[in-house]
Amino acid sequence: MPIDDDIIISGEAVIHPGDLHEDFIRSSGPGGQNVNKVATAVQLRFDARNAEGLSDRVRERTIKLAGQRATKDGVIVIEAGRFRTQEQNRADARTRLAALVAKAAEPPPPPRKKTRPSKGAVERRLKSKAGRGTIKKLRGRVEND
Repeated sequence: MPIDDDIIISGEAVIHPGDLHEDFIRSSGPGGQNVNKVATAVQLRFDARNAEGLSDRVRERTIKLAGQRATKDGVIVIEAGRFRTQEQNRADARTRLAALVAKAAEPPPPPRKKTRPSKGAVERRLKSKAGRGTIKKLRGRVEND
């Protein structure tokens, strides 16, 4: 993904390149001696709190879904170091950010419909309770008449 393009997720969620800041750090993992010399991992910072491309609902849900990856100031930090090249790690970080914002942009689930048991079900339940009570009563002491 080129740096200059907006990442369009939905009508109420667009990530502008000005809201992103990338730092390159040394990566752990495969790469041999190259790992100690070249900064291939990317640390992508997205200022969700001040991002203009997000609606208020999406902004709050994004920060909530980010969990520990979000700072107190509403900046989401994503570290990507799975691959051996900067470009692959940069694309991976942007893809993960886009997936996070897309999940936050999903519409909320429909409200739960309250249901009631049918009249027959209530009657059967009460009849079985009365039956169990009778059985338990019969377990008591037998009184002589």
